[in-house]
Amino acid sequence: MAGIPGGNLARMSEAEPSDVKHSIRMMADRVLARPSDEIGERKSRAGILIPATANLDRRLHWATVVAVGPTVRNVEEGDRVLFAPDSGYEVEIRGEDYLILRERDVHATASSRAEAETGLYL
Repeated sequence: MAGIPGGNLARMSEAEPSDVKHSIRMMADRVLARPSDEIGERKSRAGILIPATANLDRRLHWATVVAVGPTVRNVEEGDRVLFAPDSGYEVEIRGEDYLILRERDVHATASSRAEAETGLYL
């Protein structure tokens, strides 16, 4: 393998996945968000426990933005976004659950920024 230009590929592929750290960049209008804990079980006003599998209503959920793609215009890292639970995709990164949403699937944002702007998709 000494004369093959890609000879180091075999050694690189044998490395443990936990030894290799990769940075994650979101593409286009995608938003990576960490869902809040309220998505699981919740209680009704009367105190009845409603499991997460009994999601019969059209209740929106909040998530905290971790990363945004280069064409995202109205959402920044650290913002909280309001989204429908059936929009986006779930992904596990380093043992934690995240959501990948499109900017157009975000219904509202909550941020600590002082400037008030109208949303692109509101």
